[in-house]
Amino acid sequence: MFSGGDYDEVARWLRNFVTSHAKRENPRVEAVVEAGRGREGESYGVRLRLGEALRPPSGAAPVELTHDEVARNRGDLAWCAALADRVRALARELSRAGVGSQRSA
Repeated sequence: MFSGGDYDEVARWLRNFVTSHAKRENPRVEAVVEAGRGREGESYGVRLRLGEALRPPSGAAPVELTHDEVARNRGDLAWCAALADRVRALARELSRAGVGSQRSA
């Protein structure tokens, strides 16, 4: 149903998907989907941001997804559920890590 799509369309879908699932854990968490600049047409890198904190952190590799993988599977409920679980786990981790730094601010 939602499979396929060009690079930009799939990037928009991925950004919306990641945002939606991250915000279910914490409405202040933002999605960062790296596209373009060396990735154009090939892949996406996914991170979550809460204030200045990132998960995975900037020194670590982002969650890597190829364009073909996302385009082919975005209509597959099992694949989407697994990705949603990964995103929500990152958002929970980020939210827990941010609790102490928010108190000291």
